[in-house]
Amino acid sequence: MKKLFFGFVTLFLVSCMVSLTLAADKQEIKNNVDSIVEALNHGDSPEKINPNDYSPYVFIMQQDGKLLVHPELAGKSLKEVAEPVYDALSNSNHDGIWVDYVWKEQQKHSYVRTTQNGLIVGSGYTE
Repeated sequence: MKKLFFGFVTLFLVSCMVSLTLAADKQEIKNNVDSIVEALNHGDSPEKINPNDYSPYVFIMQQDGKLLVHPELAGKSLKEVAEPVYDALSNSNHDGIWVDYVWKEQQKHSYVRTTQNGLIVGSGYTE
């Protein structure tokens, strides 16, 4: 009986730690995106952004789907490469929103926010 009790307590504690870590990661993702949006809104150029300077990486997309900043797909149209992902990210707004989609057969969650000139800035995590 003690083993079962300690097993449940351990499972509960691990679950709490994972939830707290995820919450912290989501806040870091949001902070990264918000800071980039603010910089772009104040005149910085998207070309100054290195996607791998952030963990997880960030991306910047035009409204038409062209990725300006991305570790692998910069210069390509997400609308052509993965239209369902493009559709999800296009739900972005000026206040910021979390969107869900499947990328390479994995569930992704991304925080996206639109700049004053219509660029979509985002970052996310995989389940």
